[in-house]
Amino acid sequence: MIVREAKLLNGTKEQYQAVDDAILAAQFIRNKAVRYWIDNQGVDKADLYKLCKDLAASFDFALKLNSAARQASAERAWTSISSFYKRCKKQEKKKGYPKFKKHSRSVEYKVSGWKLSDDCKIITFTDGFKIGSLSVFCNSSTREDLHRLKINRVRVVRKADGYYAQFCFDADRKEVGIYTGNVVGLDLGLKYFTKDQNDNAVIYPQFLRKSEGRLKKRSKRLSKKFLLGKKPQSNNYHKARKRLGRVHLKIQRQRKDWAIKQARCVVHSNDVIVYEDLKIANMVKNHYLAKSISDASWYQFTQWLDYYGQIWDKAVVAVSPNYTSQDCSNCGRRVKKALSTRTHSCPKCSMEICRDTNAAINILKKGMKILGSEWQDNSTSGQEESASIDEGKHGEKTTNTIDGKPDIASGFL
Repeated sequence: MIVREAKLLNGTKEQYQAVDDAILAAQFIRNKAVRYWIDNQGVDKADLYKLCKDLAASFDFALKLNSAARQASAERAWTSISSFYKRCKKQEKKKGYPKFKKHSRSVEYKVSGWKLSDDCKIITFTDGFKIGSLSVFCNSSTREDLHRLKINRVRVVRKADGYYAQFCFDADRKEVGIYTGNVVGLDLGLKYFTKDQNDNAVIYPQFLRKSEGRLKKRSKRLSKKFLLGKKPQSNNYHKARKRLGRVHLKIQRQRKDWAIKQARCVVHSNDVIVYEDLKIANMVKNHYLAKSISDASWYQFTQWLDYYGQIWDKAVVAVSPNYTSQDCSNCGRRVKKALSTRTHSCPKCSMEICRDTNAAINILKKGMKILGSEWQDNSTSGQEESASIDEGKHGEKTTNTIDGKPDIASGFL
């Protein structure tokens, strides 16, 4: 599925209020569906669809919402329920029991309830809330997709700086990749955002740290506008709240833009990318490093690595980070060291190397082993580091598998 986003402009105050009412109605139906599942055993997706019809007959504001939008809200509830069932079958520690939504920010329409103009510049919502027509502002590539592809769903999202329409297309994005024969192992960290086996480092800009002054200033002004039990939530309070939200939104967009550009550059330059699969939820429990870990946004970066790997048909492998910093990449001896120790010194082979570079080499070796290949470090002989891929008889490349799926790593040779 491809999602394209466009901003909704030229709307009146009454139109935007109607959008908020539609979002609240969708939230109501979603919460009612979760409650119905809690109170009744053996409820399936079809039962939630029937519930939408009963809610429309009982509540006038639910009837105003388009019937397909009501079903989409029930599907959101069923998504959280089915995810809960999957985690229970896998016997995970955190089951993620479905919760009620308190602050929803979006409503989703299917193929009805909206209409896009022929030039794709105006979208009109035709349900009972009478939102009317809104201008669609987007870039040229998004407008081309609106003309060319079939739109399956339209999602209206409220953000700190306005309202957006997200158009969902049922299509897979595929592009022709440029294969270079390079492999890379990435060690994720705080001092260096990434460091590879060639000692190439990338430093993270620390967007949250740079914006802390503005965040504190906006938060302080917000706290003066409202005191629980003394001052009501006035119009000035909501204006200050939106200003604070826009600062957070800018940081979020900066992180996303950074992650996309870095991931695209890495996948474009290499054919096999191996990174460590960090358990970030456990790492942020360290209160001394939680803010820096959250600011680094490792998870978002790795998600975009996987995304571009699928687009360009390249191998992106996640490996366990266990002992990658402790084990010597040359002889394999485990040398325990504290987090403050930044140099790996092996007493067995007398190797001295940067701690992160040593970890990157171990990460790359793990990933190549998963792919059924072997990575050899020839840097000591003055040659560049290379990866040797096992070949079958008569010079034919062997096809490896990962979790039962064909390995795409053999395609870059």
